[in-house]
Amino acid sequence: MKIIGRGSWIDKLAADALVYKERMGKKTELFRTESGLGASGFPHIGSFSDAARGFVIKLAAEDAGYKSEFIAYSDDMDGLRKVPAGMPNADELKKYIGVTVTDIPDPFKCHDSYGVHMSSLLIDALDTCGVEFTSLSAREMYKKGAFTKQIELILANADKVGEIVKELTGQEKYTEVLPYYAICENCGKMYTTHALEFHPETHSVFYKCTGMEIRGKFVEGCNHEGLADYTTDQGKLNWKVEFAARWDALGIDFEAYGKDIHDSVVVNDQIQREILQTAPPYHERYEMFLDKGGTKISKSLGNVLTPQVWLHYGSCKSLMLLMLKRFQGTRSVGIEDIPKLMDEYDYLEDIYFEVRKEKNEAKRIKNVALYEYTNLLKPPESIPKHVPYHLSVNIISVAPETAINEFFITKLEELGYLKDENTNGLEERIQFTKNWVEDFKEIEVEPVELSPDEKNAIRDLIPILEQNESGEVIQQTIFETARNNSLKPRNFFRLLYRILLGTESGPKLGPYIAIAGPKKVAERLKILST
Repeated sequence: MKIIGRGSWIDKLAADALVYKERMGKKTELFRTESGLGASGFPHIGSFSDAARGFVIKLAAEDAGYKSEFIAYSDDMDGLRKVPAGMPNADELKKYIGVTVTDIPDPFKCHDSYGVHMSSLLIDALDTCGVEFTSLSAREMYKKGAFTKQIELILANADKVGEIVKELTGQEKYTEVLPYYAICENCGKMYTTHALEFHPETHSVFYKCTGMEIRGKFVEGCNHEGLADYTTDQGKLNWKVEFAARWDALGIDFEAYGKDIHDSVVVNDQIQREILQTAPPYHERYEMFLDKGGTKISKSLGNVLTPQVWLHYGSCKSLMLLMLKRFQGTRSVGIEDIPKLMDEYDYLEDIYFEVRKEKNEAKRIKNVALYEYTNLLKPPESIPKHVPYHLSVNIISVAPETAINEFFITKLEELGYLKDENTNGLEERIQFTKNWVEDFKEIEVEPVELSPDEKNAIRDLIPILEQNESGEVIQQTIFETARNNSLKPRNFFRLLYRILLGTESGPKLGPYIAIAGPKKVAERLKILST
């Protein structure tokens, strides 16, 4: 078995991108990855995933001995196409449809503009989770003329650009107008303008503000005619060509993309090759995150699961694990997945520190690498004590409100936890589960299929629990109930752990049930055994 780097898909993808860079004759020593940060709506975990994956490819390249950099590029020169659900003063924002997001006031009144506010949310999440990046703003890049060379080449070859777009997408628009959006100096809108003439001698584009259909609705222009200076931020390239200009100007070697923009990436690749005469980045396409209803998570639809929401109930490590478990394949994700990802991270940590043995060597290598990249190649030096998320929630749900932390620590000690253990992260876990209990009360454990003997055993156990017996009595009764129903006690305990905690193991079960509430547990078992 050939192991590349640390043996993960991340190492393999970075290695492929590095080979491609060399094959394309890219001379720069620096290996540069990039992610575009949308600024037109609330960033969701799909937005976070794009950046997280770009960063770990950078880490893998560094791990292989290459100097590398990750660029987080804020698309804050985009115009507002639709007011996202959940925005304050939504009716007021509608008048800004078609306006560049950095020219729209911040509806939350805490940043310089709408676009800066939205970009800051994702940047804050990346900072919180230790993702290191060079931050670039589209507005600032256009303002200082960073893309002037690329703009001139694209506009000088506009006829060929139009034919490429038509050939690859069937869209004929750019055989009639230039692939450039001028910001109307009269009404301030961008998407209502049509760029008609390129004047390189004055570094300008002639445009008319005649209106455009945006998201199925026609937005009126003001009929102004004017000139936009393309060496500054008086306009921007259309995204059918803008990626290519950006990749060329910044020397980008790798950028992943979602399948929803596949056509645009294909067009931009060809624009870069044929118009800009340079090699496009190495790409990898990934599938989208879906909500639990099967709909693509969208900034405008209002079904946004933001990094901030995730980090209210779970750790950065659990969020990074979600991003890095695999690259391809559509996944449905929701808040209810947080407990499982928290426990799954603990499982990987057990394997990394060899507390748990993995007999399959290939699987062990893969899991260790996943753990290391989840920690951004900075794993801790010692393993902290793991407290299953379900267990934490169940303890806190019965804790007195005036002494939650003290109650939690005491009960963990009673259950055999925290004996000379590394308790790093325990306070953070308490806060996560406090937040969960406050908002959701408990965790819905996935249904467990029961055999007839298992159902009978559970029915026999229920009357003992209804008597509110002590932990030791319950522990002994579980053993006896298993034997009386021809079940191996070990298997019956595992079954109860799956039912109550969603795991294969956990704390001593009798004392745990006594803390969680025997009658409450009995009610859950009744539902399952009927």
